[in-house]
Amino acid sequence: MTNDSSYPIRAVERVCDILDLVQQRPDGLTLVDVTKATKLPKSSAFRYLTALEARGYVERGEDGRFLVGLALNSERLDVLTQRVRPYLEKLRDEFGETVSLGMFDRGGVYYLAIVESQRATRTVQRPNMRYPIHASAFGKVFTAWRPDGEVRALLEREGMPRYTEHTITDPEDYLRELARIRERGYAINDREGEPDSRCVAVPVHGLRLPISMSLSAPLSRLSMDDVPLVAEALTEAAREFSALSTRPRDQSEPDEADTP
Repeated sequence: MTNDSSYPIRAVERVCDILDLVQQRPDGLTLVDVTKATKLPKSSAFRYLTALEARGYVERGEDGRFLVGLALNSERLDVLTQRVRPYLEKLRDEFGETVSLGMFDRGGVYYLAIVESQRATRTVQRPNMRYPIHASAFGKVFTAWRPDGEVRALLEREGMPRYTEHTITDPEDYLRELARIRERGYAINDREGEPDSRCVAVPVHGLRLPISMSLSAPLSRLSMDDVPLVAEALTEAAREFSALSTRPRDQSEPDEADTP
């Protein structure tokens, strides 16, 4: 029999090299970093990274750097959602409305954790269901700090269907909305996905995974005048949660409590 080692599969080896690199650099890698480390042509490295991103093994961060993706972070994701629940519950109890944690993955938005309002009338989200980026507060947060060219490509690929009369369906209008989000630090979904609901979302900075917190409510209970107060509370909770999740682990803590 022929020794398998005499038939190296170069494409597989290159993919493994890139995955090793990304996992060794929790702060992320630029395309130039990958080309230098692997000695691949820039175009080839980009194709490999794009393929890995499509399968969820690699994510592109807010600054365009390549990070470990969800497919390699499932265990840490479970820990993350467990740790965030007290923050979501505190916000739910303070405002009496549904509070959620969401993540951007492969061009869509997914709810990771949902703490529902205890009121009879409330907004409803479904965990693990994919939501559009153009008609959700989460989607706006996740795209606001990405390059305009990347956002345009996402919108062209995913489409911008109209869900209500308030849905943004023009890419240039959407980019102008993202500029306003960067200025104020939070996103609003004002009757754009559902005609009778409003949602506020803020980014959770400092973590390797692209996640965000939101609060949603019926229009009758969340006026536009209330939005800045809600955004401030969400931002503070996101800041506290990020600080806890990124602190150095005490050596006495068990491995399963490792930070995400």
